[in-house]
Amino acid sequence: MHTVPFKKYLITGLLVWLPLAITLWVLIWLVGLLDAIFGGFLTGLGALTPGSASSLIEQLRHIPGLGVVLVFSALLVTGALVTNVAGRWWLAQWERLFTHIPVFKSIYNSVKKVSDTLFSSNGNAFRTAMLVQYPRAGVWTIAFQTGTPTGEVAEHLGPDYVSVYVPTTPNPTSGFFLIVPRAEIIELKMSVDEALTYVISMGSVAPVSSVGGPRK
Repeated sequence: MHTVPFKKYLITGLLVWLPLAITLWVLIWLVGLLDAIFGGFLTGLGALTPGSASSLIEQLRHIPGLGVVLVFSALLVTGALVTNVAGRWWLAQWERLFTHIPVFKSIYNSVKKVSDTLFSSNGNAFRTAMLVQYPRAGVWTIAFQTGTPTGEVAEHLGPDYVSVYVPTTPNPTSGFFLIVPRAEIIELKMSVDEALTYVISMGSVAPVSSVGGPRK
């Protein structure tokens, strides 16, 4: 007697819907986070605004997704403003103010340097996937080049070293920073997206470029 493979159908259906469900969950979480931040701003603004303006602000708090729209609009306007001379001058004054606040300046400068490196179109950070031996010799894992050592570190180690980030799995937002001899790394031809997918899936999803053999 033929039995219906319920378990097979269940797992297949789960594999179809799980990526969509997780994607929607992340988007909903992000919208909720931005709305909460924007709602807190409106609460403070409403406390300082008397009369009918306060009731209007209270109504704005209950519009779903408004925080996302306003944050997106603010990013576009800010980007447009700082592309001209006047905007860059105001940005310089803004950064000068932040770099003179104790404690705050250390955090701000560190985050700014990292973001400038990561999002710069001329930088090499996270543009190359590679294999490195970690956590011991003979055990290999995927890493991403973040740059090359400079300053005092380069003076001690020499020029033939590479700075890499080794992500954890299945959460690649945490990981380890390593400085590895260039001779001990293997650069991969797979894209960064393919390498990240490989890491997140714990090796169960092979990069497309490697399915039929090495990429030409």
